[in-house]
Amino acid sequence: MRVLVIGSGGREHALCWAIAASPLLTKLWCAPGNPGIATLADCVAINAMDIVSLVAFAQDNEIDLVVPGPEAPLVAGITDAMEAAGIPCCGPSAAAAQLEGSKAFTKDICDSTGIPTALWERFDDAEAARAFIRRRGAPIVVKADGLAAGKGVVVAATEQEALAAVDAMMDKRVFGDSGAAVVIEECLVGEEVSVFALCDGDTALLLGSAQDHKRVGDGDTGPNTGGMGSYSPVPACPPALEDAILARMIVPALTELSHRGTPFRGILYAGVMLTEDGPKLIEFNARFGDPECQVLLLQLKSDLLAALQAACDGELANFDLRWSDLASIGVVMAARGYPEAPEAGSVIRGLERAAALPNVQVFHAGTEADADGTLRAAGGRVLTVCATGRTLQAARDSAYAAVAAIDWPEGFCRHDIGWRALPG
Repeated sequence: MRVLVIGSGGREHALCWAIAASPLLTKLWCAPGNPGIATLADCVAINAMDIVSLVAFAQDNEIDLVVPGPEAPLVAGITDAMEAAGIPCCGPSAAAAQLEGSKAFTKDICDSTGIPTALWERFDDAEAARAFIRRRGAPIVVKADGLAAGKGVVVAATEQEALAAVDAMMDKRVFGDSGAAVVIEECLVGEEVSVFALCDGDTALLLGSAQDHKRVGDGDTGPNTGGMGSYSPVPACPPALEDAILARMIVPALTELSHRGTPFRGILYAGVMLTEDGPKLIEFNARFGDPECQVLLLQLKSDLLAALQAACDGELANFDLRWSDLASIGVVMAARGYPEAPEAGSVIRGLERAAALPNVQVFHAGTEADADGTLRAAGGRVLTVCATGRTLQAARDSAYAAVAAIDWPEGFCRHDIGWRALPG
């Protein structure tokens, strides 16, 4: 098979790494890719949002399967455009991707199917939103209705924080049109877990769960980020609970979308809060999480490419996946100043030394290479340093040994990834 992966982050590096191991693969491309991906695939200088050029490239190179990594091209209709050109694409249509593209759309799906979630209201008038916050009080959660690159959610501890979030999103439009409407909901309390399934429109195949670390600093302090690390398995979400979340949240959403004439194919990701009243849905995403993708694919023993093809062909009812019993963990190394103002251009050394350590895999995200091969930071989240082990503690020790082997004074990471699952 001739395969095109779309994206340039750590998630896409992990996808390319897994797909490159498939005996079904003939040729692998990634657009636009990164220096780490370039060791596995031919990188093509096409932006992930340049759908017209991506379709033309796929046609010219007789691509058999397109695998989009990030959410923005999915919401923008990359799958619709590829399939209109006769090219299979393992991702939801723009209509189905509204599960991620609109918070209110997801909440409507929840209300229609009985999926447990936080109480909520949608507002497209800022003054009405402020009046609601004053009536309800805090803590309360304010979300931009549209895509905001993972930054459009404010968990407000005070009314003033919530009102400031409405001002930023709706009046100042810090997220553009994505903040023209907001969803305001009750603040759920508990442990958060990410549960993933591969879907073919009718069948959902469980891919497992991981726990992400959103805050930038140790002890879950500081601003929210795109994710500073993750681990799997999650003791708080054993297999029986994963199955229950699949049955109570993912399958009903899949069935409802099919009934609406917009079947969901691809990766469906449920962000779930484990509350005292049971699991409640925080949000759906229409793709793999990052950095959850990295740690989950390290556990996969089956052929990912075959599974993605089966999802496109509607054959998951007769498909199964094998997983290792190893624990896995990923530590994100970010550029100084992240998330507000990451510094670009600093030199990164020692990756070969880190990657040579046992059970370690380093995935690139925000990197670029000079003509002489010098590796530099070119984004906020720059690397995901991953490791596996018989126990989570063993995996964690290996991952942080690899972090220590990397020579990058301008980079930083959290030092407590996996803390909820480990004593002390």
